[in-house]
Amino acid sequence: MNERRIRVLIAKPGLDGHDKGAKVVVHALKEAGMEVLYTGLHKKIDEIVHTALEEDVDVIGLSVYSGAHLPLSKKLMEQLKEKKLTDKIVLVGGNIPQQDAKVLKEYGVEEVFPVGARLDEIIEFIKRRIGGQNEKI
Repeated sequence: MNERRIRVLIAKPGLDGHDKGAKVVVHALKEAGMEVLYTGLHKKIDEIVHTALEEDVDVIGLSVYSGAHLPLSKKLMEQLKEKKLTDKIVLVGGNIPQQDAKVLKEYGVEEVFPVGARLDEIIEFIKRRIGGQNEKI
């Protein structure tokens, strides 16, 4: 029997056109043995939620460099609640001011990884949070 691989959705919401960081994270997570789906640029929150549901991901990672992380994250968390997808771990990364991390966590975001966060920190956080949740298949 194999252990189910951790499934991660990395999304670029809104008009943000900077995806180099997201692509680096996608590559690192794949190298760490996770199954990673990348939405590409300019996704609407409802598209991200739909993909998370359809693909049965464990983790949703928003990559935001535009400064719109608070309204985008709030909308995501509201839609996840409406769709009864509150079991998904939500991470936000990108150009996130330190003072906004607390607000994001109040919305229900599990962790915030600002510019400069180490890839091994992101990988280890996901593995720790998902670790025991995976069932044998």
